[in-house]
Amino acid sequence: MRKLIDLHLHLDGSVPVATVKKLMKEHNMPALSDEELRQELSVDSSCKSLDQFLEKFALPNKLMQTRHDLETIVYDLLVELKQQGLVYVEIRFAPQLHTKKGLTQEDAIEAVISGLNKFLADQKKQKTLPELHAGLILCLMRFADNQKQNMETVKLAKKFLGKGVVGLDLAGAEGPIPNIKYKSFFDKAKKLDVPYTIHAGEADGPDSIRQALAMGAKRIGHGIRCTEDPELTQELIKKQIVLECCATSNMNTKAFDQIDSYPIKKLLHKGMKVTLNSDDMTVSNTNLPHEYKLLEQQTNLTPAEETALYLNAVDAAFTTPDEKIRLRALIQK
Repeated sequence: MRKLIDLHLHLDGSVPVATVKKLMKEHNMPALSDEELRQELSVDSSCKSLDQFLEKFALPNKLMQTRHDLETIVYDLLVELKQQGLVYVEIRFAPQLHTKKGLTQEDAIEAVISGLNKFLADQKKQKTLPELHAGLILCLMRFADNQKQNMETVKLAKKFLGKGVVGLDLAGAEGPIPNIKYKSFFDKAKKLDVPYTIHAGEADGPDSIRQALAMGAKRIGHGIRCTEDPELTQELIKKQIVLECCATSNMNTKAFDQIDSYPIKKLLHKGMKVTLNSDDMTVSNTNLPHEYKLLEQQTNLTPAEETALYLNAVDAAFTTPDEKIRLRALIQK
């Protein structure tokens, strides 16, 4: 089995379907057939944009408003990822989206860390090797009037850094509010020594990537639309900026239109630090093993190229030098 690393995976977009069913029952919500549930949770080929894609987060979000819900979802997701062959994952979520029923952002973070720690403890007991290690990335949201909540997320990232949390991100509908408007939050993160990545170059074009670079990002969530600007592409290569590419998701949101011309292989050979990730497993009805298989079939991705993608992910991971040594050893085995 491959030893896989996912650096770009959203918790609310990757709630396992079995967990959705279980929590709906616990919350006494009306039961849905498998087909109805699929329509609620996943996009199909008729999806026209990122905004339409984001509609699929409504039901999962309702099931992520208590400590028990969050702990259960994280635990179940990690069990699933372990079965897929993952050895390291960074799971991202926005604590401010989980405060509708009285939780604070801090409560939400503690619940997710609790689910993570429970999984790690159970894994140790079962002694199944290699182990799956995980870190949490806290997302700021691109909303018009949530400056206070975003600054709270930055401060909480610092508080929980090294205790489950590994970094920050900026997520949400890309375009209406430019990335650069959030510069003050990332200036603060820089002062606090909190690593960060920024969503850019997905629904919005090369300019959003330039803004993320101006904000000090060393990793870009998606970034695939850099291909529209050769000069920007060269700058990313020169600075060794890491792109967290998500192929199926980019097809779903129409950031890219043809899987057989998906440029990850081409960018890799140009010297770009590209990685392959799943983004939203449930919304896109995918997982990381599927993403690799898809690119093998559609772009002739080779084992050597896959190893290069894995090693790029190790280099880019928000983790300790010791963990990077473990991951490199697993990959090179």
